[in-house]
Amino acid sequence: MRITSLLSLIRGIRFKTFEKGDVLIEKDSKEGDIFFIRKGLVRSYFFNENADEITFQIFAEKSFFGNIHAMMLHQSSKFTYEALEKTKVYTLPFDAFRKLMRENAEKLEVDRSFMFQSTFSQIYNRMESFVIMSPEQRYEKYVKDHPNIIHRVPDKYIASILGITPVSLSRIRGR
Repeated sequence: MRITSLLSLIRGIRFKTFEKGDVLIEKDSKEGDIFFIRKGLVRSYFFNENADEITFQIFAEKSFFGNIHAMMLHQSSKFTYEALEKTKVYTLPFDAFRKLMRENAEKLEVDRSFMFQSTFSQIYNRMESFVIMSPEQRYEKYVKDHPNIIHRVPDKYIASILGITPVSLSRIRGR
């Protein structure tokens, strides 16, 4: 990897703090920053055709996220990304990351394929859970996979991620 490329990448990294309720990425945005959460929580959500708010995902400390629609598909974001508590992040413009990838293609090919494989794996596992698992099994898996999130967010967000109502979530917890 070229030292100049690495220095350019490091210069592009910014530290930002968001307060609870602040929006990091707006729906319809074509902004393409990569975020790394140092401290805090961020949720991605959208409104369905009935104007119901649907939480798609919650990101906690040590998570990377970004406007996947802009970065990978060259489309506007379908989601809004909101801080659920005071959140401290490092950001890097995706264009700077893409430039580094182009300039160091051979050396970074393994990292890039890992990134895409990881993203695909997350998407596939989530889709598979809705086909194979019961709501109770999805809840148990979510608690196991995200123990640091479950008590930090309102139940309605967890229920939405699991594809159930808050009443159903309450019943599952009761069992």
